[in-house]
Amino acid sequence: MTTLGSLPADKPSLELKFAWPRNPAPHQATKVAGLITLPLSVMLKTGVPRSFAAGALVLVTGAIPFRIRGRVAVALETLLQQMAIDECAGLVVSSAPGVHQPFPQALRDMSDQTGIPLLVTTAPDESWADVHAGIQTHLLLAAEQRASQINSLVQQLPAQLTDHKAMQRITDWLARALDVQVLVSERERVLAASPPTAAEHLAHAIIRQSVESTAPAGTTGPHTQLISLAPSSGAEAVLAVARRTPFDEADLRLLRHTAKILGLVDQARCEYRAASTASCAARVAAVELLLDGEVSKARRVMRNLAPGLLDPDNARAFVIETSHTRRDATMRRCETATAGNTLVVADPVRHDRVLVIHPVRPGEADDTVAGELTRLVSALGADASLGGSGVYSLSLLADAVNEATTAQRFALRQPDSVALSVQDTDLVSLLPQHAAQLWARSVLQPLMQADTQWEQMRETLPAALAYPYTVAARRLDLHRNTVTRRVARAAELLDKDFAALRDRIAVGLALEVVTHREPSVPPAGLLGGEAPTLRALLDAPEIYAWAEAMLSSARADRRGLLTTATAWLTFDAHVEPTARALGLSEATVRSHLRALEGYLSRDLSSLSGMRDLHFALYLVTGEPAIPVAGRELCAA
Repeated sequence: MTTLGSLPADKPSLELKFAWPRNPAPHQATKVAGLITLPLSVMLKTGVPRSFAAGALVLVTGAIPFRIRGRVAVALETLLQQMAIDECAGLVVSSAPGVHQPFPQALRDMSDQTGIPLLVTTAPDESWADVHAGIQTHLLLAAEQRASQINSLVQQLPAQLTDHKAMQRITDWLARALDVQVLVSERERVLAASPPTAAEHLAHAIIRQSVESTAPAGTTGPHTQLISLAPSSGAEAVLAVARRTPFDEADLRLLRHTAKILGLVDQARCEYRAASTASCAARVAAVELLLDGEVSKARRVMRNLAPGLLDPDNARAFVIETSHTRRDATMRRCETATAGNTLVVADPVRHDRVLVIHPVRPGEADDTVAGELTRLVSALGADASLGGSGVYSLSLLADAVNEATTAQRFALRQPDSVALSVQDTDLVSLLPQHAAQLWARSVLQPLMQADTQWEQMRETLPAALAYPYTVAARRLDLHRNTVTRRVARAAELLDKDFAALRDRIAVGLALEVVTHREPSVPPAGLLGGEAPTLRALLDAPEIYAWAEAMLSSARADRRGLLTTATAWLTFDAHVEPTARALGLSEATVRSHLRALEGYLSRDLSSLSGMRDLHFALYLVTGEPAIPVAGRELCAA
């Protein structure tokens, strides 16, 4: 932008200088919008033009006398008056070289009154020929630059007003566009800064404005500007900018435009935060009502917030544990990952937990949300874990949350930190590692005396205990007689009767603990301490919770499934004596066992399935008995 101060510096050939006032500094920054050349002879003959373009610099050419007086002085006074009306930038007259002050006192006084400076040039008229075109070119370039800046500013507008990065993005753009340091702040916190060190440089201006309690809209330092983002609403957010060079009017306009946009973004942020807080409170209230069994009230609370979300009669619950500093971010990621199909709230008791309620519609696959949450927990890292429940009636959501909470504790022992159901949790992973190793090695010690013998037994026994010998031989690619001989030898060394289910279960568990937890067996001396009994090994709160959760659905069945299961296990998984003892038909016993498999999600023809059922029944009901120290039997 061309100014009265820049014109002599840019074009020294004009030999232009201020003649009045004595201190021209206030006029140096006056913008020049164009040049109007007015020959003195024409002005004396036809008079002063009736209007001029605002911001124009008027050049009077021709033979100006050594001292301006008479008709020339009157004409210049009339010209100066018209220029003041049209807000022109300045008056220039051609002067002979060496003339110090061609303007009489009357014109100088009028200059002071109108605020229009008086300048002289000693350059020939031809030197001014291209000045107007140059000024117009500068104006055009400046206009294009401002248009480009405004266009760029508009492009910074967020697609969504809830975009939490929008304010920082606009701040970064402003810092680049005007080469300034930018700070957007409230009284107690910084909302955005560019560069990051801007807060330190602008702190003094902010503090001074706060102390003086002045309205933040203007210059507070040589090259510092403070602008309120929303003065009409009394908002506390302020835009502060600073740079080494002064701001011109175009810069200030751009700052005001930017402040308005930042104000809208800040307003959207505040309103979204208020709406989000209200929404969060409503969701928490709905979950609390569901936990109290008030399903109808919870549906009314959520009717407008999430229409149809709570219409299903069944739901699953999930519990995510993470660091308390990441809980809010985790909640947002859960809402995004589940695409509005869940009710996500912060745990009202624990600051490091998130509750996710997933209503399940009839016939709908209920594992999609579970899969998304599993991937989310995996992405969150090692400090996150996920527990899930089975499908419960909405009126029993409190039970679902209890199961999910228990599963989350189990998840801490899982390699992937995920347990989507207590029933699906592996019992071996819940056992205390050191104690389980001591117990398992005490049971298997006779087999572990010789390495060759141990390798054979370790390979053969898991299959031989779980399947008929013919099937085990085929799976191990051994002769049936070899399997039979090794099993008989193991039974002899361990003093066990593998025809008895409880002995097969105890040895099978010991083998799984040793081989799953520590495949390579260290010297026995490396494991110190006294071996616990199996009953003591199972005496842990999380294992009791696992047993309760496993049997909870089956206990509600009126057919007495647990009574059938207890008798069946007592008779070593034989159906005929079980039916005879209970006074039932064999078909009924088999029907009960099939129903149990559905409730427990276990294959009761497998050793691990029978083991889990056996231990769960013992922990919950006290029957059937379990081995203690491998030989002694114990009933509750």
